[in-house]
Amino acid sequence: NSKGIELSLLLLIFADVNSKEMQSGNQSSVSYFFLVGLHHPPQLGVPLFLAFLFIYVLTVSGNGLIILTVLVDTQLHRPMYWFLCHLSLLDMTISSAIVPKMLAGFLLDSRVISFGGCVIQLFSFHFLGCTECFLYTLMAYDRFLAICKPLHYATIMTQSVCNYLAFGTWLGGTLHSLFQTSFIFRLPFCGPNRVDYFFCDIPAMLRLACADTTINELVTFVDIGFLALTCFVLILTSYGYIVAAILRIRSVDGRRNAFSTCAAHLTVVIVYYVPCTFIYLHPGSQEPLDGVVAVFYTVITPLLNPIIYTLRNKEMKTALWRLGGCKDLQPQ
Repeated sequence: NSKGIELSLLLLIFADVNSKEMQSGNQSSVSYFFLVGLHHPPQLGVPLFLAFLFIYVLTVSGNGLIILTVLVDTQLHRPMYWFLCHLSLLDMTISSAIVPKMLAGFLLDSRVISFGGCVIQLFSFHFLGCTECFLYTLMAYDRFLAICKPLHYATIMTQSVCNYLAFGTWLGGTLHSLFQTSFIFRLPFCGPNRVDYFFCDIPAMLRLACADTTINELVTFVDIGFLALTCFVLILTSYGYIVAAILRIRSVDGRRNAFSTCAAHLTVVIVYYVPCTFIYLHPGSQEPLDGVVAVFYTVITPLLNPIIYTLRNKEMKTALWRLGGCKDLQPQ
């Protein structure tokens, strides 16, 4: 299963990192890192802790509510909402990979992370983020089939096909993150060990390497840039066909419902891609705005996704009302 594959790949990363440490001797002497975190006055530590804790609780509960609603409501047992469950699970886990350590830094001033912990955090973040990138593309393709080829949709997008496609996004994210993580931690880290960021990420780690990182920066730019651009072009192509098909719908209500469903997906795609592009297409930069942008796509975006999908999707709002026991009331 996918969890077994992920565990095996993680063990391969650790084995590679450990072998490099043994070969490098004293050159790779760093055994832990110090996460500087977000720059803020000391008196704002507790308010920031409470604010980010509130956002984290809302993120986990909101995405968890979407998963529960889709699983319980049989009217939502369709590919679109099956993929939405995967998106909600990814948002919960991305936030959980970053925010708890950030909260510990605010309240307990616990900002030390072991070398292995840093490897796991970087791998997890890019594994989940890349999987989400693939999933957005898959969701656009699903909408393309549903709107442009409605007569063939049920025969093409069967349950088994959905399962294989969803598994493919997770496998693709795993392989991509394995490549990026192993490529970063093959570099020697001999000090300093202060990560000027709030989590272990590629740009921050490249600045700490005791070697020339030009090749790494180029590979990061080409690899992530190509991946993001390819997925984004596929999404735009799908929605080009979708918009053309929607404009041919004669019913005003039909056009409105189709646009409402697609608008939610397009909104979350834009919210996801814009900050990621800003960060990873210049991995060697040290812009002050990088930290703010990173907070947006690691903390805020996972919170916005359930809000956008529930506000813009009438079926989801209706299902939430039914889940709450208000069967006779319908959302406006």
